[in-house]
Amino acid sequence: MMLAAAARRYGPPEVVHLEEFATPTPGPGAIRVQVRTTTVGASDVAFRAGSPWFARLVTGLRRPRRPVLGSDFAGVVHAVGGGVTAFAVGDRVHGVTGVDGGTHAEYVIVAEDGALQRIPDGVDDIEAVAMLDGFLTALPFLRDLGRVKPGDRVLVNGASGAVGSAAVQLARWMGARVTAVTSGPNVALVRSLGADRVIDYTSEAFTDERDAYELVFDAVGRASFGRCRRTLAKRGVYATTVPTAGVLLLSPITRLLGRRRAVITFTGLRPDAAKRADLALLQQLVAEGAFAPVVDRVDAFADVAAAHRRAGTGRKVGAVVLAVHPLVPIPQPTRARAGASGGSDRAGGRADA
Repeated sequence: MMLAAAARRYGPPEVVHLEEFATPTPGPGAIRVQVRTTTVGASDVAFRAGSPWFARLVTGLRRPRRPVLGSDFAGVVHAVGGGVTAFAVGDRVHGVTGVDGGTHAEYVIVAEDGALQRIPDGVDDIEAVAMLDGFLTALPFLRDLGRVKPGDRVLVNGASGAVGSAAVQLARWMGARVTAVTSGPNVALVRSLGADRVIDYTSEAFTDERDAYELVFDAVGRASFGRCRRTLAKRGVYATTVPTAGVLLLSPITRLLGRRRAVITFTGLRPDAAKRADLALLQQLVAEGAFAPVVDRVDAFADVAAAHRRAGTGRKVGAVVLAVHPLVPIPQPTRARAGASGGSDRAGGRADA
């Protein structure tokens, strides 16, 4: 038997609790990973709460179809099914399961040809999982929707979160001029990630600017297309990770009729082959020192409800990590795990919202 964090009904963080499940057995072409770390992110919060309402079209109308959440994992190959040749027992791996979930557990089954790869040398289990969600979400928005190129002016709203901090580093790596929006306590951290300019939203409104950006990437869904429209350059793009009714309606309309566009994509639904290619790029950027994750905090597996509570505040800085193995309290990191392209210094001190 194994332990997994399950939510049998929609509700507050307290609905998530540890339960015993049968340890899964890998079939042909599959591997069983012993999960050492996983994350609690915005999608886990939404799927646990069943909010917004249209999330239930995926997760279940009355109750969760899949009680075990989580899509990111870092761990060790524990067993392999028949025909597996790419991985062996003992390999350190990290990856994502997407909408299948199931990583908030001691073990998870993933396909050999799924969205996973070996963990880069020198990367610990906390960093290995913290880098996944932000990178794999931000990259398609910047590269595929925003089509960021050298010299573009890019604004990242929510720049200290897991996705936003990844977007700042990626936009800088792509050669853009990056403006990052965050709150005062996080200005130094975001600047260390490579932002050319940092706006403290408590004292300055970026939406007052005009024709200023080729891309506004709203990583937290706090600014609408209507508010951002005039801050976009002609042919500029507003992209958001949060699927509101407004952006879902405006996306097809502005694609056909507008000089400025509102766009959204569901990065978790991309094919595993595309995610594997992005994981290979992630490994390259980590090796070059061009990308590193930001870690908000590390919670023990037994404290999964507290991790959900923190992730749902909207004030986390980077990733909220769950330490699954071993099942003991984990000390908090003594520094934020953060890097930036262009040789920026790593952020000193723990990053708190």
